[in-house]
Amino acid sequence: MEISRSFGRAPQEIRPVTLERDVMKHALGSCFVKFGDTHVLCSATIDEHVPAWLKGKNQGWVTAEYAMLPASTSVRSRREINGQKGRSQEIQRLIGRSLRTVCDLQHFGEISVTLDCDVIQADGGTRTASITGAWVALHDALMKWVEAGRLARLPLNNQVVALSVGMVDGVLVSDLDYSEDSVAEIDMNLVYTSKHEFIEIQGTGERVSFSRQKLNDLLDIAQPGLLHLLELQNKEVDFFD
Repeated sequence: MEISRSFGRAPQEIRPVTLERDVMKHALGSCFVKFGDTHVLCSATIDEHVPAWLKGKNQGWVTAEYAMLPASTSVRSRREINGQKGRSQEIQRLIGRSLRTVCDLQHFGEISVTLDCDVIQADGGTRTASITGAWVALHDALMKWVEAGRLARLPLNNQVVALSVGMVDGVLVSDLDYSEDSVAEIDMNLVYTSKHEFIEIQGTGERVSFSRQKLNDLLDIAQPGLLHLLELQNKEVDFFD
């Protein structure tokens, strides 16, 4: 069965992706990431302190905050002033642990890096776009501290990207936009490194269960898109120059 996809894509193709760096004057690192019509502004700031439970351990920390701007969707959403929604908390925890996994926190010293991911426009895949853009912002912030002599070396050991895959009308597809995600029978988010290993696989049968073979097929259809995202990141920052 054939399905019509945004940007005239084949099932395995991802949306057009751009990574624009240094878009914020006061952020040590920033990246405006676009996955088709999903646009996320990612910024990185460094503070010379760590959570209380890390004090005295000469180890750093990386955390994230995620928010959707009120007009980022077709119906205005309220600002989360009086407490975050569970979805926002879950996504920012995912972003934080995804980035920590590719950091050498023992070589940070006692500093904390906060990644702010603000969704300006949402059309599916906001968490995957956030992770992909936040890594660029994190890289650039840490590099500025290396160049200033405040870190001996770049304490990153890997790139990290993320991508959604799923099944829509019985067809396996990569990088779902909202029109696909909202009706998908299977919905999955993958976090992947430049060592070609997974950090996280979040998979749900929304309307059907799925077999081990179907899981393998979903991972396979995601592979070209994941490799493309790694290539785009490396083209921007020359991480493996």
